Amino acid sequence: MFRRESFVIADIYVPTKRRAMLKPEVVGTIAASMLEIGQETPILVRRDGERLVLVEGLHRLEACRSLGDTTIIGYLVQARKH
Repeated sequence: MFRRESFVIADIYVPTKRRAMLKPEVVGTIAASMLEIGQETPILVRRDGERLVLVEGLHRLEACRSLGDTTIIGYLVQARKH
């Protein structure tokens, strides 16, 4: 079972291919929702040596960043490298 954890946003690496899929309008919508009701769905990250790599939740991560948050709720998962 996964355990919710708080991760430092600055410590999460976003792969270039994943970053290319970023849609600013989606980030804005999610940020507005987070202001109103908070973060509902945790992001997924995996370990790659010493760093954390984003697996799922790019728009949630960027919404938190745009709001000035320094941490985000997520799950640490075992995932294959792409």
